[in-house]
Amino acid sequence: MTAPAHSESYYAATARAAPLRPPLGEALSADVCVVGGGFTGVSVALNLAERGYQVVLLEAQRIGWGASGRNGGQICGGIAGGMSRVASALGKEEARRIFAMAEEGKAIIRERVARHGIDCDLKWGYLDAAIKPRHLQGMAEMAVRWQRDYGYEDHVLLESPDALAPYIGTEAYLGGLFDRGAGHLHPLNYCLGLAEAAEAAGVRIFEASAATAIREGAKPRVETAAGSVAADSVVLCGNAYLGDLVPTIRAKIMPMGNYIGATEPLGEARARALIPADAAVSDWKFILNYYRLSADHRLLWGGLASYSTLPPPNLKQGLRRQMLEVFPGLKETAFDYVWGGLVGITMERTPHFGRLGDKLYFAQGYSGSGVAMSGLAGRIIAEAVAGQAERLDLFARLPHTTFPGGRLLRMPTLVLAMAWYRLRDTLP
Repeated sequence: MTAPAHSESYYAATARAAPLRPPLGEALSADVCVVGGGFTGVSVALNLAERGYQVVLLEAQRIGWGASGRNGGQICGGIAGGMSRVASALGKEEARRIFAMAEEGKAIIRERVARHGIDCDLKWGYLDAAIKPRHLQGMAEMAVRWQRDYGYEDHVLLESPDALAPYIGTEAYLGGLFDRGAGHLHPLNYCLGLAEAAEAAGVRIFEASAATAIREGAKPRVETAAGSVAADSVVLCGNAYLGDLVPTIRAKIMPMGNYIGATEPLGEARARALIPADAAVSDWKFILNYYRLSADHRLLWGGLASYSTLPPPNLKQGLRRQMLEVFPGLKETAFDYVWGGLVGITMERTPHFGRLGDKLYFAQGYSGSGVAMSGLAGRIIAEAVAGQAERLDLFARLPHTTFPGGRLLRMPTLVLAMAWYRLRDTLP
């Protein structure tokens, strides 16, 4: 059995060369078995190998096959769900520690790209765009709060369309908040580069090797269709694609469909006229639009969402309609690629990290902030496996509500809730 190809996308079409890793076909023993070959799993494996652990990584498809190879590539600051939620749950002092770790997640990307020479089009600059006056007011309050409470100095508040003009070429927004410390990259190439670094550090990677069961014991055993791995510790990094392997943590996240289109090449001058700052951009709708330029001068437009995991009808037309609301001059521009995939969201939108007993660790539910937070998860889980669990345990204290409705009704319940938020986006 060989691993299937990556889902068709602009990222897959421009991916760096990567080997086909074999499926697991024997019984192995290791210090740690990592389940999942996305950002989190590869980061955990790399961090552990650098600490001298023998690590086996099992990926059901290909490295970067899921959300890590299909997402918008945005490197966001702070925590999805908002720092106010974190402070309410843990207190101001612990919130400052969480914020500092979120900043560390961004620094990890910079360090890994430089150390391992990963060619992934890494760029810095991120623009939150305000459609409504309440959006701009919220951005102003956030900038003040982040500076006051967390010492964050990289925000530039843009309080008018004129102030916004050097950053983006549209009349769709009232203003915005530019973040010099956030950015964007080619996510699949970053994930593949991390995997190459992990293998160089000694990690054994097996593709087309879905974990089918975890057998508890003094040394847990992860089983696949044709082999098994007995390990002192197991780390679960499947997120929205983990399925029912561990129902206890599955109930804390909901798979959400997310979709992106890549235009035909626009040429450098035309592309830069759209986003002169070459920043990642997102608006402040609850179901937001997010976009950026590619290295070859395409517009990568993300939007729409599916809480049934089924793609919206007329996906290409829906993405195109959203794009033209912001950039009407692209009405003659075609999408060369349209794709989607699943991300894991939590009820609170804060990431869900923790452990079950003293041998099973997990990280999931990034809720849209996984590019930066996954590298942090890899580091703090590696610390915990090595006996330094303080930082992982702090994240584990964030409360996470089980999605209501059980297996049968949780998805319809969420679909109804999202209908309300879509209505809210239409209000002033």
